[in-house]
This record gives sequence, structure tokens and C-alpha cells, in this order.
Amino acid sequence: MDAVEDIKTRLSIEDVVSEYVQLKRSGRNYKGLSPFSNEKTPSFMVSPEKQIWHDFSSGKGGDAFSFVMEMEGLDFKGALELLARKAGLDLSQYRSGHSADRSKLKERLYSALDQAAKFYQVQFSKNSNALDYVFKKRKFTKEVALAFRLGYAPNTGDALMKFLKKQGFSEEEMKKAGLITHRYRGAGDMFRGRIMVPLMDAQGRVIGFTARLLVDDPDAPKYINTPQTLLYDKGRHVFGLHLAKEAIRLSKFAVVVEGNLDVIASHQAGIKQVVATAGTAMTESHLKTLGRLTTDIRIAFDQDKAGQAAAERTIPLASKTDVSLSIITIPDGKDPDDLIKKDPKLWEKILGQNQYALDWLIERHAVNENLSTAEGKRRFSDTLLAVVRQLKDSVEQDHYLQKLAERVGVSEEAMRTKLRESSTNNQSRLKQKKTASPQQAEKALVELNKLQDHLLAIMFYKPSLRTFIQGIDKQMLPVEQARTLLEFLRNNPDFNGKNLSKLKTAAQNTQPSATHGETEQRIEPHIEYGEGVAEDTTQRSADSDARVSSSARQQGDTLRGLEEYVKILGLQYETLYQDIDELELEYEARRLRTRLIEQYVRTKKLSLTKELENANETRTKQLLEEVRELDALLMDKQKEAMNG
Repeated sequence: MDAVEDIKTRLSIEDVVSEYVQLKRSGRNYKGLSPFSNEKTPSFMVSPEKQIWHDFSSGKGGDAFSFVMEMEGLDFKGALELLARKAGLDLSQYRSGHSADRSKLKERLYSALDQAAKFYQVQFSKNSNALDYVFKKRKFTKEVALAFRLGYAPNTGDALMKFLKKQGFSEEEMKKAGLITHRYRGAGDMFRGRIMVPLMDAQGRVIGFTARLLVDDPDAPKYINTPQTLLYDKGRHVFGLHLAKEAIRLSKFAVVVEGNLDVIASHQAGIKQVVATAGTAMTESHLKTLGRLTTDIRIAFDQDKAGQAAAERTIPLASKTDVSLSIITIPDGKDPDDLIKKDPKLWEKILGQNQYALDWLIERHAVNENLSTAEGKRRFSDTLLAVVRQLKDSVEQDHYLQKLAERVGVSEEAMRTKLRESSTNNQSRLKQKKTASPQQAEKALVELNKLQDHLLAIMFYKPSLRTFIQGIDKQMLPVEQARTLLEFLRNNPDFNGKNLSKLKTAAQNTQPSATHGETEQRIEPHIEYGEGVAEDTTQRSADSDARVSSSARQQGDTLRGLEEYVKILGLQYETLYQDIDELELEYEARRLRTRLIEQYVRTKKLSLTKELENANETRTKQLLEEVRELDALLMDKQKEAMNG
């Protein structure tokens, strides 16, 4: 069974698109106004015959899945799950074993959390103190309270737990959903006597809660959140995205604030392209999620010290995710909610007064440092050059070098010299770090071997997934047989894993010479740390709890035949992957490829760090250049992996 094809059979593309775009018949096709631009003449076309869409105003196009990914800001897996629900398909029937059980558990947790949200809404309607807080003190309307599903958790201790038991949920399910906890008297409700703000994913499904204390208590935290669960991850969740994504797409920018109630206030004021993260902890995942909808991301954190520091921490993350980050400064040190209560139009106005993040950072540190002194100039340039160094665009980097030199009152050449010399400072910091021990190198190598073997096991027995060896170079694989197999699979992309005579020929043609290990630059323990460590590494890995991976590594070190190595991979495949459906296996292959590249870079850096300890000046420069090349390799390979 193929989930993608079954979904396409059940859902016509015009039905999917018409939920977002008003379509009109135009011959054999349909047309409508582009959802990606503010056009007045329809240029968005849908072909029922070919089951594709194309937007001539933006140049975008594809099938139903790509359309949902664009409109909802989802990755392929998210779009698959959304369309499966629309089609009435249970994706667990396309999976097997552990993945099917996990899928069913997730659906149970979604159901429990949705029932909890309904329960809290009913309790909210009955509690006068909660109603007064939301409608009189916060001045929220009934419409916005319903849109965000605001509720109230009674202070009885087990009201929700009793309610959910009547709905057929077990205590174990409630605990996994983050709804109950075990105290000294036994199991009870996680949230008590609090205003409940549901945390919803991009499709509007409840995945957790933020709970605000209704009656202030100095001994209790004002806010508590759902702990990390199978559904909720605060490092990935963007609050309010399900209600903001359409406004973000139309306005072409997103505003990130600090508090969930700030988001609700802004939406009530009609400014809906506003979302929040969990406090001020913004991550790369948050930026990537928003980046699927727009590259223009504006931060409007509170003007206190914590909020400003959080905005500053986000700036280096933006350069890694290819988004344009800017800062919104709220006047008079207010937070967004205060400003909206005072004048919603003023809030809307300042959203357009965003300042590019690096310009904002320059102004911020120029105020904090005395730039008339040498010490102030040094600290100022140290801080700003650390950010400028991470800029990918050479023109942009050049612009800010000139700007910094002008601001500090030094020559541009002096600023460039300091930027170049900063690599020497990096060298000093590297040398000050604890030297990589043989145990660290051993652990890193074992992990690299594990990733290598797991990926190749899938590649060998699943020809349809062999595109995932793109981006993997031979030098990344520590085992000789693995390198030979990688080359073999590249040269024989249709090999079905059965005709082993080809493998024997490949093994004979690629056997290393007697001096091969002495001349080839690759990551193996006997090269970096001595033969004794290599023997110790083999013994330790044999005692690892990852029996299959350790066996593969041990055999890969001792057996010289490619055929024997493939038998080890076969054992791994049967044990780990044989019962997993192809869709899940594709996600696993993608993940393994990314992790292998990252682990190769990490393992190689460990050996370079050890060598730096006693390197002379010439060799130090060479080693630092190798470190920079590894960083560049990691970035390039990750891009290749995403596009592969």
C-alpha cells in the first residue's frame, strides 16, 4: 500500500486547493487569485487532469502535497498527516511494528488533550473569577477567547483526571499527554486553579497547555507549561501559528513576541501575523518553521534585560537558517500587551519600524560601551566581529566591516586585520579546551561506525532509497569495506542485493595495498592515537549495549572481505529495519545521512584538537584551516542533504 497514492485517489487537487483559494472553471482547468501575492488578475491555475497546480505570479507549483506544504508551512511528513486526516486514512495501517504503535499512541494523546481543552472551557464558563480575569482585567473578547480556546483548571486536584477516565483514557495516557502528575498522595491533575491557554500545532490540534495562576501566590510560579511529551517540544512549538499563518503569508512577515497573552491581545487588535515562543528561548527550529512561510522575521521581545539578551542570542541563529532577522523596539519599555491596550494603531505602526538585527546590535553595544576609550573600542569590536564573521554574504560582511570601522574611529584595514587575527584567538580557545582523550575519540568513532553501518544497511537492501548516499563522501566512512561498498552502490544503482558475485569482484578490485593504511588520511584510531588504543576501542565497542552496531564495527575492523561485511549489514537490516514501511524508512535514511555528516566532522575535529596541543605555528595555521574547511563541508553537505 502507498499512502501518498491512496490520498491522491481520495482527494482531488481542486478540492484541496479550494479550501484555501476560490476557484472558477476555466476550460479544462480552474483558476483563482494567487494566495502568494496580492494580485487582482487571476494567475493561479489548477489542472484536475494532471493533478497539479501552478502560480504564474510567484513561479511556484506542484501537487496537492507541495501546495499544503506552502500554505501550512509544513514539511512533507506534516502535509502527509494533514491530508491523510482529510482523506479519512489511518496512516498506521501503512506502518508496521513499533511505528504503528507510536502512531496510535499519538492519536490517543491528541484526543485526550482535545477533551481536556473542552473540559477546561466548560469549567471556565462556570467560574466567575476566571471570567472576570479574562474579560475584565485582560479585556479579551468572547470571540478571541473562543478562537484560542481559553479555559480554567479547577483547584480540586483531580477533576480532569476523573473526567478523562470516564472518557476511557488511562492514567498512563494522561501522564504521557502531560495532563496529570504523581504527587505524594498519588496521581492528580497537573494544572490547578489556573487560566488555561492551549498550545496548538500548525493545524490547530492541542498538544499541551500554558497555565497562568489565577490568584497570585508568592510561593507558586505564575506560569507553568506542559512538560516535554511525545507531542509537545517547546524548542519547536510556535504559539498561535495556526491562526497567524494566513496573515504571515499575506503580509510577508512574522512578528515574534515573548508572551502567549501578547499574541492573543495582538490578534484581538486585528494584527494577526504575531506568534510567540516558550518565553525567550528561540531556537533554530522556530526560525525554520517560520521560514517556511516568510524569510522576514521580526522580534518584539520585552524591553527588560532578559528580553533584550534573548533577542541578541537569536541573531547568530538567523545566519544559519537563511532568514532576515530584525528587531522591533517598543517605546517606553512596555511589552506588546501594554502598548496594545494603550493604542492598537501604535502597535501596528511600530511593527513597520523594525531595525535589521545587526544594525540594532551595533546601536545597543554602542550605548553600552565607551567608544572614546581603547578598552571600549576593543570590547565593542570583539562582540560585533564575532557576529560579522558568521555572515555568509561577502558584500554584507564588507558593509559591516566598513560600518564598524567608522563607528569605532579606526581604519577599515585595522578592522579587517582584527577579523583575520580572530582566527588566532579561536586557536587559543581551542588549545585552552580540554584535550580530546582517547576515550572521547573512541566514543566518537563508535558512533560514526554505527551511523555508517545503519545507513549502508538501508542503502544496500533498499535500492529505491539510494539517492540518500548523495552527499556522503568516501573519506567520511571509517571502515574500508564501507568505502568500497559505497563506491559499489554508486556504480550499480539498480543492484538488488542478491547477486553477490559482483560484490566479490568489487572486493578484489578495491583491496588496499600493504601501505594503504599508512598513507591515506582517514579517521581510524590507530592513526590518531596509537595501536594500543585501537585494540582497546575494539574491546570496548564489543561490550556496548548496541549489540548489532558493535558487532558490525568489530567485524568491520577484523574481516577483510566485503562479502562478510555485507552479511553483518544484512543482520542489522533484518533486526532494525525489515519491518518498517518505506515512508518511515525514508525519514530514517534522511536522518542517518545528516547525523553521519555531523558525526564525521565532530570526530575529525577531535583529532585536530589533540594535534593542536603540540603544534608549531605553521602546523597550527594548517590545522585551523582544516577546521574551517570542515565547517564549510558540514554546511555544504547539509544543504546537499536537504536538496537530495
